[in-house]
Amino acid sequence: MGNHNKTSRRKFLKSSAGLAAGGTLAQVFPEKATAQDAAAADAELARLQRQGRILLKGGVVLTLDRQVGDFASADVLIEDGKIREIRPNIAVSDDGAAVIDATHRIVIPGFIDTHSHSYQGILRNILSNGRVDPDYNRDIVGTLTPAFTPEDAYVGMLATALGMIEMGTTGVVDVSQVNNTPEHSDALVRALQDSGIRAVFAYSDGKGAGVQYPQDISRLQRSYFSSKDQLLTLALGAPPDAKMFALARETGVPIVTHVRNVLPKRNDGEKLSQLARAGLLRPRDEFIHCLHFPPDTWRLIKDAGGHVSLSPPIEMTMGHGTPAIQDALDNGVRPSLSSDHAVTLSSDFFTLMRATAVAQRYFVLQRGRSGEQNLPPLLTCRELLEFATIEGARCANLDSKVGTLTPGKEADLLVLRADRIDVWPLNNAPGAVVNLMNPAHVEGVFIAGKVKKWRGTLVGIDEQRVRRSMEEARDRVVRRAGFPMNLLG
Repeated sequence: MGNHNKTSRRKFLKSSAGLAAGGTLAQVFPEKATAQDAAAADAELARLQRQGRILLKGGVVLTLDRQVGDFASADVLIEDGKIREIRPNIAVSDDGAAVIDATHRIVIPGFIDTHSHSYQGILRNILSNGRVDPDYNRDIVGTLTPAFTPEDAYVGMLATALGMIEMGTTGVVDVSQVNNTPEHSDALVRALQDSGIRAVFAYSDGKGAGVQYPQDISRLQRSYFSSKDQLLTLALGAPPDAKMFALARETGVPIVTHVRNVLPKRNDGEKLSQLARAGLLRPRDEFIHCLHFPPDTWRLIKDAGGHVSLSPPIEMTMGHGTPAIQDALDNGVRPSLSSDHAVTLSSDFFTLMRATAVAQRYFVLQRGRSGEQNLPPLLTCRELLEFATIEGARCANLDSKVGTLTPGKEADLLVLRADRIDVWPLNNAPGAVVNLMNPAHVEGVFIAGKVKKWRGTLVGIDEQRVRRSMEEARDRVVRRAGFPMNLLG
């Protein structure tokens, strides 16, 4: 046995030296893809677009549905936009479905971003080192937003939606506060429709003399949201104000509201108490940030059937306050996650999950180092995935349709490459997704069963034209606003 080990080790070291010296480079670096490979890839995509049935075979499947369970290797059958079946060894005839080999892939539900000021897609990272106050409120809200035309709003929204799909986000609650005129609102809705993303359009305020907020919500509801069988749904983005909550109740839509306590100048907890006493807190409403709330306020949200959206990276970076991750958990509320905006940080959900985990673990571990006993449990990778998917769906009131890979639900899902050199070998699937992956691992994106990204490329999008439109819109807005840009600053 000892001699065999020595021989094996010598062989391994010899082969490793050969690799390092380039002795077997032909095995390590295969020839470049040929035209035949490209044609095969095109044919595969054509089948995916043409067929009403799609079978993803042999992937690691994390359903995030505790009743269905997870699979080290299983097939996912999509039929007419919905998940039909999940189990190993589903048999279909090749001409009856587009059959895709998902070996060394991880299949998960799409990410759902529950709070995004999406019109700002043309302003990505324009406020690299900014804080919420004064920088964001002065530069983004006060200076640049009034300079948006409807065309600029369309391009900004489209930029964010396509970027989200590119990174694996299939659903978003949009809170675009650029409804400067009814034409701006129409442009925002059209951009969401054209992008193909699933979205809650949380109709919000705007800037300027042409604002028709909030009364224009009735026209928008009639014009764009009369059907429930579509990717877009409607909500009202508003402050915690009794008149706004009453309008939402009248219109039959949920409220999406930013709330936090920054005492003594801002006490949104007290405003929520007043709304509760007036009977205006209802199930399905969304509360964003929820910073520095006492247990009584958390109880109000939970008892009313409200949902919570946290943005830990932005909250820590831009000075909103200490993220309410542990406060939510301690009070029995499972939060969803949101990017907030991209004028400072990326909307990438892999980074968002990691930042949330790091923040929660850091604060809990610090408490332990200070001698505190009976600490709360540290978040697991599976819980972070739940926050990013099913909790996002619940917050957006879409959990009957999406958020888990459950037979009968619509097929909003991601195909993630687990065989890339920076992830392989695969030792723990939830850990690989949360701790190791980034948007470059998103190989495929499906929304309602339609392929939106495949083999790493957005489908049906003229990217060069979109990029040009984004740059032109950015230039127009910056010029009108007189905003100084510094590319190298």
